[in-house]
Amino acid sequence: MFYVYILQSLISGSYYIGNCDKLENRIKQHNDGKVKSIKACRPWWVVHQEIFNTRNGAVKRERQLKSWKSRKAIEKMIKKHF
Repeated sequence: MFYVYILQSLISGSYYIGNCDKLENRIKQHNDGKVKSIKACRPWWVVHQEIFNTRNGAVKRERQLKSWKSRKAIEKMIKKHF
């Protein structure tokens, strides 16, 4: 299984969108500071996740979410799932 996930920083409130095959491990990497691009905004928490059978499906969805480039669109999607 592959995941597309959206994290939110508890410090800045910013969002990060990514994909992986082991979600728990990836979140731990983010919060341990092993992802340089978002290291300063730790800690992160998962606000949205989707499961895919293939990496290709997860990558396509990640690209779609990133193409929105709108905080409001992402927040609307997150609220719809809570």
